Amino acid sequence: MKIIITGATGRMGKALAAAAEKDAAVEVAAFVSPEFTTTDETHCLQLADFAGEADCVVDFSHHAATAALLDYCVERRLPVVIATTGQTEEELALINEAAKKIPVFRSANMSLGVAFLRQIAKKAAALFPDADVEIVETHHNQKLDAPSGTALMLGNAILEARPEAELTFGRSGFGKRNKNEVGIQAVRMGNQVGTHSVYIDTGAETITLTHTANDRSLFADGALQAAKYLLGKAPGLYDMRGLVE
Repeated sequence: MKIIITGATGRMGKALAAAAEKDAAVEVAAFVSPEFTTTDETHCLQLADFAGEADCVVDFSHHAATAALLDYCVERRLPVVIATTGQTEEELALINEAAKKIPVFRSANMSLGVAFLRQIAKKAAALFPDADVEIVETHHNQKLDAPSGTALMLGNAILEARPEAELTFGRSGFGKRNKNEVGIQAVRMGNQVGTHSVYIDTGAETITLTHTANDRSLFADGALQAAKYLLGKAPGLYDMRGLVE
């Protein structure tokens, strides 16, 4: 399988390249980043500069590049794994439209462990319908979006089990906690790769579900699995649930 890595000079782009180098079934056809100081046939400043053969694009760049990314993939009928977060409503609409023409894998988190956490958090919220639910996420101090896309994914999974609930972000002011709140708190410090905890408190007991990422390689490995998963798939929108269910 030949992949194109966008965002190749970023932390995750480098981790993906390292993971691909270790996988005998994967070859990197091109590295794409506007930060390259020199370019050649396989190192490009933008996707449009690469005209070679590839089987899938794996995007670890920035959500602002969504339109150009999808235009390229749709034109070449290439499956794409979108591993960026923070998309606007307009960009999400572009993703949904592209998925009518090509296979699109989109996940706020490429970890199989987080996909499992999502499943059990949703089940726990349904099993304890009157419990308070809070989500706390911790990341490094250079992370751009808050709350994290993963925290939002977990929160939305809770809402699937509790349609009457609503997400609240941070907490300030004066007043009691709303019974239907699902609180999301974001912590930024140091070089934390990423920790997400879901707290379910009934008053009589507290259940804590936590996933801690110790190394970025786990996200790169998940992205490669997602790329392999897309090969041969019909056009559509896919996510990590397809890999764990």
